[in-house]
Amino acid sequence: MSKASGGSNHGRVRARRCAVQALYQWQMAGQEPRDIVKEFVSDRELVSVDMEYFTSLVSEVPRHFETLKTDLTPFLDREWLQLDPVARSVLLLGAYEMRYCLEIPYRVVINEGVELCKMFGTVEGHRYVNGVLDRLAHTARSVEVRATQPP
Repeated sequence: MSKASGGSNHGRVRARRCAVQALYQWQMAGQEPRDIVKEFVSDRELVSVDMEYFTSLVSEVPRHFETLKTDLTPFLDREWLQLDPVARSVLLLGAYEMRYCLEIPYRVVINEGVELCKMFGTVEGHRYVNGVLDRLAHTARSVEVRATQPP
């Protein structure tokens, strides 16, 4: 049983990796999310990827783009389009999970965002993403954040 749940976590990590690449493609090429998903499925070897989660992220993040951008904007130190496109993709994914995936602890959302930035982003991008997602957690998940802090 624990092997299955561990595998599903690993599958979600891989789904996030693919989703960041797909969201990057969505931002840069303006392709429809469903077409990007089809392309990923046909052109890439998606080994151990939670395909349901990947598909959900790639379709839902663009669908909720304006809400997610609004959630993030108060914590940005520059205009949205001045951010590195990889950082934008990671921040959108993190904001989506923060708002709509309450079963994922906020610390996991932040940590995954940092790791994705280290993998795909600029040298210092992970620090920026960490700070933005941490500040977002304090508003979007304030009850959860307070519950995890020592008295």
